[in-house]
Amino acid sequence: MTGKDGGAPKPGARPAPETASAPTLETVAAEAGVSRATVSRVVNGSPKVSEDVRAAVEAAVARLGYVPNRAARSLVTRRTGSVALVVSEAEMKVFTDPLLAAMVRSLGVALSVRDVQLVLMMVRADHERKRLTGYLLGGHVDGVFLMSLHEGDPLPRILYDSGLPVVQMARPLGDVKLPYVDVDNVHGARLAVRHLVAIGRHRIATIAGPRDMVAGVDRLDGFRQELIAARMADHRVAFGDFSQSSGEQAMLALLADHPDLDAVFCASDLMAAGALRALRRHERRVPEDVAVVGYDDLDVALLTEPPLSSVSQPVEAMAATMVDMLLSRIAGRPKPSPAILPTRLVLRASG
Repeated sequence: MTGKDGGAPKPGARPAPETASAPTLETVAAEAGVSRATVSRVVNGSPKVSEDVRAAVEAAVARLGYVPNRAARSLVTRRTGSVALVVSEAEMKVFTDPLLAAMVRSLGVALSVRDVQLVLMMVRADHERKRLTGYLLGGHVDGVFLMSLHEGDPLPRILYDSGLPVVQMARPLGDVKLPYVDVDNVHGARLAVRHLVAIGRHRIATIAGPRDMVAGVDRLDGFRQELIAARMADHRVAFGDFSQSSGEQAMLALLADHPDLDAVFCASDLMAAGALRALRRHERRVPEDVAVVGYDDLDVALLTEPPLSSVSQPVEAMAATMVDMLLSRIAGRPKPSPAILPTRLVLRASG
């Protein structure tokens, strides 16, 4: 056999012996006509194997249905083959917020093609954070994604100091500068308000996101920047927590304080859906009386009545970029630069 020098597999590779048990490195080696060590190098991603040998081993793996033993692999690579996604929200919100659900799904898909397992972890209370931190730093995962962080969360600092590879979704608000992937939230909000101004709306309000989250801060900043550019007042502001119920309550408050408003930019589609409910209760027609624009452009934007105009953010591209960043850090490559992806405005019947 020729696996030690990485040369071509022997001609006439003998078939694997028949066995009722699951295929092993030895049976793959027999099928491919190489050594057990060569199969191990291919399975563990070593570059010290020629391309024809790698192709022969991969073909044998496919024919036999061989599944690598993760425990054995971790002893060689000192890696677990798993990464954690930590979401700083309650469990109910993770599974009801369409953006969070879409990111979980997209990260899982992007990792699966790289043969990496995603471990989902949700944390809000301090006792949960202590348990989670112990798990993350205990060698159970190779790296961590952080999502939906609130200002003041101690986890970024703890993970940064530990040296565990970390990538954050959204620009960090604190002093810990982790690698991150985000969209241009300021520009996205400006696109929405610019459109409302262009269709002749003069009394524009916003339902902003939480003030302790970067998406809430940046989208409110973009709203205000565009109104300044249009020489309009920016005092028509109410706050929500990105949920539908908070959007409804915020819209009711805006209507009470500013009954003459003729447009509203909502910092999430869920809040925009809640705003539409409040407008119907007050018999305000959309878009004739009040135009509404949301943010995210996920399925909920198509399910409202009328369908929502919305600022679209590329969830799948964000997930793929986060995966590339984290796996690069796990491989020991230098800290990557932040990635800021573009947004675009998708127009529908709401305004």
